[in-house]
Amino acid sequence: MELIWFAAGGGMLTLLLGLVVLRRDGSSDAAQSRRAHEDAQERDPPVDIGETYEFGITEFTDHHSGDRVAVGKVEGFVLFTEDVPASLSEGDVVRAQVLSFNRGHTSADAQFVERA
Repeated sequence: MELIWFAAGGGMLTLLLGLVVLRRDGSSDAAQSRRAHEDAQERDPPVDIGETYEFGITEFTDHHSGDRVAVGKVEGFVLFTEDVPASLSEGDVVRAQVLSFNRGHTSADAQFVERA
């Protein structure tokens, strides 16, 4: 009987340790993301309004207007680029002109200029 209790206790301990490890992994990802966002809010954007920058398209997303928008980064700074031709895809390099910053200056909207 004691052996059963000992085995059950060991199983519970293993389960609890597994849950702690899983929670820490998820928490560290969330904490890392939060720190990156806070760091982005504290730094000056590496782009200027009106200037043109070259970057690779990392993904496409739908703008709140329903339009397809290309997403890319300049020195880790996110640019949401409008009017990208449908013939372009992820990995293509483009040039875009910065139009405006978001409220926290952690990303910007840009206008497609040309394929690089």
